[in-house]
Formats: sequence, C-alpha cells, structure tokens
Amino acid sequence: MTIDKLFDLSNLFVLPFWFLMIFLPKWKVTQQIAASFLPFVVLVGLYIYFLVGAITPDSAQALANPNLAQIAGFFADPRAAATGWTHFLVMDLFVGRWVYLEGQRTGVWTTHSILFCLFAGPIGLLSHIITDAVSQKFFKKAETVTSES
Repeated sequence: MTIDKLFDLSNLFVLPFWFLMIFLPKWKVTQQIAASFLPFVVLVGLYIYFLVGAITPDSAQALANPNLAQIAGFFADPRAAATGWTHFLVMDLFVGRWVYLEGQRTGVWTTHSILFCLFAGPIGLLSHIITDAVSQKFFKKAETVTSES
C-alpha cells in the first residue's frame, strides 16, 4: 500500500473515535472504546512504519542536533511528513481521550475541548484545564450549597 493511501486511511481511522466522544459521550460503547488502548497501538504501529522509512543517515544526524531549517528539510520528504502527521493524530487523540475520560469522571462539560483537541490538541487541553478550573470555582460550590440547603 502506498504512503498516500496509508496517510488517507490514518485520517479516516481516527474519525469514529472523535465522533463517539463528541456526539455520543454517554453511550456505553463510547465508554468501552475510550477505555481501550487499541486505537493507539494501531496508530503507533503506523507511526513506527513511517518513521523507519523516513530515517536516513542524513536525517538522523539532522534530528540529533536539530535546527529549524533541518527540521523543515526533513518534513519536506513525504514519508517524514506522514510521520509527523501521524504523530499529531496519535497525540491529539490521546489528549482528546484524556479530556473525555476526565469529563466522564468529574462531570465537567468537555465537548468544546474535545473539538479543539480534534483540530489542535494543545488548545483543547488548555480549554479543558480552563473549563475544569471555572467549573471547580463556580459550579462545584453552588452544588455543595444547594445540597446543604
């Protein structure tokens, strides 16, 4: 299978997980799938495949002591770009899954943060951190006061 096809398939592979966490977060199947590491095993396997093919003696030397021009040159190679993109897919999904699981555990609303994770994992993580802090500050106390009344 070509790198282009594997790249396209990797993008499609993650979509059901995002869909379930965003649109069906309380569904038992979503919760079971989110508890599994299997999607990450598949994606990391693909990442390793891309990485092994992208590393040459020159690229290994450049990556050992990187500067921006060398990194840009490395990612100009399609296999290296696929490696980098797969890295994003794995890490963004991992962060999105963590946000989802934390939301399930704490009851904090996560849909917006998971959407951010889908497109930019670090922004989704920050969104969840802020949402959780606001929730803790303003809503947990309100629940406590209401239950004590």
